[in-house]
Order: sequence, then C-alpha cells, then structure tokens
Amino acid sequence: MKHLLIFLSLSTALFAADKPNIIYILADDMGFSDIGCYGGEIETPNLDALAKGGLRFTQFYNTARCCPTRAALLTGLYPHQAGIGHMMEDRKLEGYTGNLNKNCVTIAEALKPAGYKSYVVGKWHVTNVTKPKSDADKFNWPLQRGFDRFYGTIHGAGSFFDPNTLTRDNAYISPFNDAEYPAADYYYTDAISDHAARFIREHEKAKPFFLYVAYTAAHWPMHAKEKDIAKYKGRYAAGYEAVRKARYEKMLKEGVISAGNTTNWPLPSDLGEREFSEWEQRRMEVFAAMVDNMDQGIGRIVQTLKDAGQFENTLICFLQDNGGCAEVVGSVGIGQPRAATPSLPPLGKDYLQPDMVPKQTRDGFPVRQGKGVLAGPADTYLGYGAAWATVSNTPFRKHKHWTHEGGISTPLIAHWPAGITRKGQLETTPGHLIDLMATAVDLSKTTYPANVKPMEGRSLALLFTGGKIEREALYWEHEGNRAVRLGDSKLVAEHAKPWELYNIAQDRSEQRDLSQQEPERVKQMTVMYDTYAARANVEPWEKVTPKPEPKAEKKGKKKKEP
Repeated sequence: MKHLLIFLSLSTALFAADKPNIIYILADDMGFSDIGCYGGEIETPNLDALAKGGLRFTQFYNTARCCPTRAALLTGLYPHQAGIGHMMEDRKLEGYTGNLNKNCVTIAEALKPAGYKSYVVGKWHVTNVTKPKSDADKFNWPLQRGFDRFYGTIHGAGSFFDPNTLTRDNAYISPFNDAEYPAADYYYTDAISDHAARFIREHEKAKPFFLYVAYTAAHWPMHAKEKDIAKYKGRYAAGYEAVRKARYEKMLKEGVISAGNTTNWPLPSDLGEREFSEWEQRRMEVFAAMVDNMDQGIGRIVQTLKDAGQFENTLICFLQDNGGCAEVVGSVGIGQPRAATPSLPPLGKDYLQPDMVPKQTRDGFPVRQGKGVLAGPADTYLGYGAAWATVSNTPFRKHKHWTHEGGISTPLIAHWPAGITRKGQLETTPGHLIDLMATAVDLSKTTYPANVKPMEGRSLALLFTGGKIEREALYWEHEGNRAVRLGDSKLVAEHAKPWELYNIAQDRSEQRDLSQQEPERVKQMTVMYDTYAARANVEPWEKVTPKPEPKAEKKGKKKKEP
C-alpha cells in the first residue's frame, strides 16, 4: 500500500509537471505605448523583465471595451457569441444579454478535466447580477463558472480605496472589516496582487493551476498612493506632444513600431491650445503611478512563483482590455476644493460600498469631480482625458470604444522559461485575445467540449518556438464601430460612416484610406464581415439601442403652428 501511494504521488507530480501553470494578466484602460518595453516612460521593470525573457507581440488585439474583452478572453469566442456584445444591459437579443451564456465555457471550465485548479482575482464584469437575491442569481459569478477561488469585484469600476461589489468567493465583503486581509491603507491594486500571490502560495503543487489576474488599473478614477504619485511629480510638465514624441522615438528604438508605416495621429484640434495646467499634469502623474503600482504587484507575483519553484513552468501573458480612454469622467464643470474637515457622517467598517462613484469617503469627505480637482486621493473621481489617452495610444488612431488601431491594439508579453525558446524577440503575427483559450486548451492537453460553440482562436504555442499559425481573418464590432483584418488589409468604419481600407503593413496609423482605389477589396471584405456578423450574433447598432418612440399627442389638443 505504501509503495502504491508513493507511485500515485509521483504519477501526480509528473502529470502536473507535464502541463504548465498558466497566468493571464489583464490591465484596464491602457494604451499601446504606456509600459516601458513598448515605449512608455512609466517605470515597469517587472513587465520589462518578462519581455526580455520572453516574447513581445507587436500586432495583438483586444475588442475595444472592457466587458466584451473579458468575455472573449474567458471563452475564446467573439464577445457577441458569448452573450456580451456590448455592456451589462440585457438588450433581449442573443448577442447582447449582459451575461455569459450557456453556449460557451470559460477557460476554468475547459481546464478542469485536465486537473487544473483555477483562481481569479480582480475585475469580473461579465454578469449583470450585482444585487443577487439568492445564490441562484449568481449563476455567472466566478465560482459558478469553474473557478475554485475568487477575490475581486463583480462590477466594472469604482473607487480604488473603497471598491463596490468587493467579493471573496461568493459573498460581498467590506475591505475595512476583512479579517483575512487586514490593511491599514487599503488599495485595490495591492489587494489584487496580494491575493494572486496568496493563491499561488496556497495552491496544491501536485496540480497545475490557471490564474486570471484582472487589474482595474489604470481605469478611472485616477486613484493612487501618494508615494507612487510623488515618483512622477513634474514628469509630464513638457506637455502632450513632447511626451508623445519621446514615446514614438523609444518605440522605434524598441522595434515595436516601424518608421516606415507609422506616424503620430494628430492630437484632437482643441487639445493643443489648452493651457497645460497643474490639473492636466496631475491626472497623468496619477495614471503613471497606478501603472507603476500594478507593475510592483506583478513583481510580487513573479517572486512568489520563484519562491514556490513554479516560475520555470508557468506561462505568464500580460495584455490590456482596450486602448486609452478618452471619456470625460470628472472633467465637466469646475471642481470644489477639499474641505478642511469632514462634513458627512463617517461610514462603518462593515458598510458595503454600493456605488460606482461613491458619494463620500469612509471618514466623511464628499467625493469631488470637475476641473481643478487634483486627482489621486479617495475624495476625488476623475479620468485622465482625451489628450493623455491620445498619448497612451501613440502612434495610433482613436481610443477605447473604436475599432481603429488606437482602440484595439494591445501589448502582449508572453513569458515561459520552459516553453518559449525565442527569448527577447518580437512577434509580428497578428493575434487576438480569442487565442488565449486555444492556447490554454493546447498546453493543458485537454479536450474542448463538443456541446458548446467551437473556439474561434488559434493556439499561440507554435509561435513560442518559431512556428506559424494560419487563420482566415479577424473581426470586430462595438457600438456600430466595426473592422475586419485580412492579412495586411484592414477594413474599418465608425458607426454610421462608410468603410475605410488601410494596408497595415504600410500604414498602421490608418492615415491613407485606400477604399476608393481598391473597391473590389472593400467588396470582398464587406461580404466577409457580413458573414461573420450573421453567424456571431452581431446586430445593427440601431437595433441594439433603438430610439424611443415619439409620445402620442393627447386627444382634443391641436398641434401648435410653428
């Protein structure tokens, strides 16, 4: 019996060693050029080290928005096929239910038969059930979709100092009354990193694991710890164009773009004339601090892997959910100065924050928005604006929401000492986050279920050793913005506007529209897009968000003449 137990133990260990651990790290609302090894001045030494020891993809794509990206990453399907073609509203259409549907499986569900334990930390945001009345309502929460442990938020955005819908496993918790993670100066990014490290430490080493780390950095609000902000004081005093020019030059030096096919897309016309104030600088200083803090946490995750002897056989992939965010959150009107003393009753330690934008801090200060409010502390709530989003997306066109390159381009760093032979190299093959499911299924040697929609992606594993992958095309749709990439040709359009055609190999900044010169190419790719849209549950945006019917006139009342 003793010999049998030893044999079984050795067999289990060999079974685990044959399959790598897999960690997918997803950042939020960041542009292609923000991290150091893709051209940014933000200090990201831990990500840079992973890039140096692994692969950097230069033409990898997301879906232009948070919820659809998460749905596609988790399921390996285009987001409409998984039920999340837009955000979390149920639009009563198959592709727009605001919940992962039953026609898909998550990576956690797919890897379970292969012996994997699965963990998720951070932002979930693939269900519209944020106020469950019973456990049955949590059918699309992490533990109900194959994960063994969860720490994070069900909702998509909120304060970094007092996050709403904060959850451990299946229950809401308060960060200020949490015996498992007491923190005198709670900060959500730190909590995500610390719980990721904890799950690795506590993992049963005889089994492989899948860990999904979904940071909310650097999504608005611009919240950061003072020690991290201080590091970037004055770093952005030269202004948008100077920072963007420096990034562009560094990107060329790093090789992630080419001077032959890129040039900086012009800043929005009203931004160059704006007075470059302390308020403008501060928003970017805080953004940089948020990214810096995330990188520090990734460093702790890497160190935990090394301490556990798991680093060599762990695939780590880092990417972003969409491009830089130009939304005007907190930028309308003139803000109020911070009060000298709290003016509202303090909130108790067990209070569960219900609001995306809190009305007050725990100690009673009203939350402030508007121009002049200096970002960073818990009583502020601002985005970083269109100008800095354009800098983040250097040198590409448009932002989050759009399917031009600035909205959908993401870094992808892949690091796996035992499996990636091309260390420090660049990979130019176009890829999409739908490929992450296929990669996980491939490396785990599991069998993808036959009773759900088939995977849309391709495994990236062949690229790790210098091979090639083939695919027909890549597709996008979000809010009526749409695109197709076929080889080097990209067909792209804004909602309700005509198709544009670009040769990405020659013009990745999308500044020379070829649609008039190549009408047959436009026709061919339009047919491909329409075929994709029909099979992937994509609906016309007007059908998804119909205008309300005009109110009927009351009987007996005549319409006034103009």
